[in-house]
Amino acid sequence: MAQLDTLDLVVLAVLLIGSVAYFTKGSYWSVQKDPYASSYSLANGVKSGKTRNIIQKMDESGKNCVIFYGSQTGTAEDYASRLAKEGSSRFGLKSMVADLEDYDYENLDTFPSDRVAIFVLATYGEGEPTDNAVDFYEFITGEDVSFSQGVGADDKPLSNLRYVAFGLGNNTYEHYNSMVRRVNTALERLGAARVGSPGEGDDGAGTMEEDFLSWKEPMWSALADSMGLVEREAVYEPVFSVTERPDLSAEADEVYLGEPNKNHLEGTSKGPFNAHNPYIAPIAESRELFTVKDRNCLHMELDISGSNLSYQTGDHVAVWPTNSGKEVDRFLNALGLSSKRHMVISVKGLDPTAKVPFPTPTTYDAVVRYHMEVCGPVSRQFVASLAAFAPDESSKAEMAKLGSDKDYFQEKVSGNYLNIAQMMETVGKAQQWTAVPFSLFIESIHKIQPRYYSISSSALVQKSKISITAAVESLRIPGAPNVVKGVTTNYLLALKQKQHGDPNPDPHGLTYAITGPRNKYDGIHVPIHVRHSNFKLPSDPSKPILMVGPGTGVAPFRGFIQERAEQARAGEKVGKTVLFYGCRRQTEDFLYKTEWDDYKKALGKDLEIITAFSREGPRKIYVQNRLKEHGKEVNNLLLQKAYFYVCGDAANMARDVNSTLAQIIAEHRGLPESKGEEIVKSMRSVNQYQVRQLLVVLLAASSHFFAATSFRVIPEPANEIIIKLVIFSCSLE
Repeated sequence: MAQLDTLDLVVLAVLLIGSVAYFTKGSYWSVQKDPYASSYSLANGVKSGKTRNIIQKMDESGKNCVIFYGSQTGTAEDYASRLAKEGSSRFGLKSMVADLEDYDYENLDTFPSDRVAIFVLATYGEGEPTDNAVDFYEFITGEDVSFSQGVGADDKPLSNLRYVAFGLGNNTYEHYNSMVRRVNTALERLGAARVGSPGEGDDGAGTMEEDFLSWKEPMWSALADSMGLVEREAVYEPVFSVTERPDLSAEADEVYLGEPNKNHLEGTSKGPFNAHNPYIAPIAESRELFTVKDRNCLHMELDISGSNLSYQTGDHVAVWPTNSGKEVDRFLNALGLSSKRHMVISVKGLDPTAKVPFPTPTTYDAVVRYHMEVCGPVSRQFVASLAAFAPDESSKAEMAKLGSDKDYFQEKVSGNYLNIAQMMETVGKAQQWTAVPFSLFIESIHKIQPRYYSISSSALVQKSKISITAAVESLRIPGAPNVVKGVTTNYLLALKQKQHGDPNPDPHGLTYAITGPRNKYDGIHVPIHVRHSNFKLPSDPSKPILMVGPGTGVAPFRGFIQERAEQARAGEKVGKTVLFYGCRRQTEDFLYKTEWDDYKKALGKDLEIITAFSREGPRKIYVQNRLKEHGKEVNNLLLQKAYFYVCGDAANMARDVNSTLAQIIAEHRGLPESKGEEIVKSMRSVNQYQVRQLLVVLLAASSHFFAATSFRVIPEPANEIIIKLVIFSCSLE
């Protein structure tokens, strides 16, 4: 009887375990992994289960071509993806795209000779690698580099490595495209064999896209010869599958409606907050510093108390934008998806190395509103790929011509600053492009990027609030059929209007989903993260400083002066503090005019504000003119080891200031101008001269059109560039 009781207990136990297992499946075990469930930890190097051995990864996935990218703003990553797709469709290459920071490089000496590595590398400022390429760059250019088989550089350890290289740079800076040049030199030194010439794209001339397109054709020809590839007719092969889910409601708990990761989806967002995981910051205060026709300038205070975010004076804050409702509607209508905008879709990579750029399941509306740069510049190569899906033969022929003729493309698309939906409306004569696979847009349109702004407050004065200063513009381009409008700054203006009681804000005719996905931004919030900078005050406050910052270039210097005024109030010895500030008119756009007087009360004669108003006199006066007028004082302060800072237009003002400073030094020290230039260069090398440049590009002559409203930040040891960006919403009128 005892044996029977024991058997009964065993059976009951088995049944109980089986029942528990059945009812907990999917909750506690056999849970399908959400790749966005912990993207905040992935950003900090926690990538469990992923091999860092690129050779092993290529073996496992059957690849014979890897395209590495070093990218910060997404352009190099986009080019890498385009090369992977083209190599596959035209030549049958088994290609994969790889983030440089995801892999180790000691085993590149075992890279098989029948494969190829392509490097697409962006350069920032004075020759610095992008954040994700720092480790690779330091490894491959190191003097004591060592590989897995234990041989050094003299033994040519990479003799089996066949590679291709393309660089993205800006010719307005001394170390133009130095990243790709230095890496190319290092690879050759290590014995690697380059295929074709290294390509160089020039953002400063506005020819980046055309430089890339003109480089890749001879590159493919050389690679085909080298690897014995045979070109075939290119046919679109999707990288992602897009499956509509009518069984799921858009309001279902597991559906992402714009949330960046699972913690945000579940309402449990937590730090660390970074470029993969924003903090939803309350806007404590907002006001307009000036408002004139088609121009506004905002001041905002973002509350970071309780977030564990911190900043230092001179840092940047990143604002995560959302596309305007007008442009979301335009895009969905062009594709015939307006009636299905809230349809739930699941997106999956058709290749194990393909990375879906946003969390799913989601909706068409959420993808377009929160994840796609639909207002960005149009790639001529993308236009060519759309031709096969045109709504009629006439549109198909027009798209083919636009894709193949760069001058015609410039005339019809770039010169008119059209975004992709506007171009499809124009070419298709308002017909809907229902045949275009949505996957093609996911693959071809950049992921929307955070916009970076100089923090215009002092962390010493207000450590729990971040100030930003942002110009909002609506630009009418001569001859263009549309008005160009900033995506992010108009979004911020809408938030300001909402905070001040407007129930339906529509800055410059644009509306935004300002309450965010599932109303999670209600109460006037904005998603942000902080990025640290090397643009800093001297550690010794008694050191004199000279600052040149016209327009919104004054933003970081407001923080600098605010900090020095607080130090003076606390009894610290503060050095001479001189600001050269410029704007159009003192009665129109003089930023923080009354504040400077308050700071003078604390700093006394140690604060000097020298102004240049370009539209008030018979001739235009700029900050560089004022700098020269005060050359004697500037030189004397430099002899006292003053720190010199510039924040402003890279193409004109910053370059002129650099030349003017060299002339001042030469004139007042009795030296040749060439010697003055050497001294300025030496100042920059030791961080005595620091530059944060706003690169303003508004080029009708480029296939990549750019213009100024939103800031992109490029970090360097001594110099920084903020590209005063690039992405506009264009409204046809």
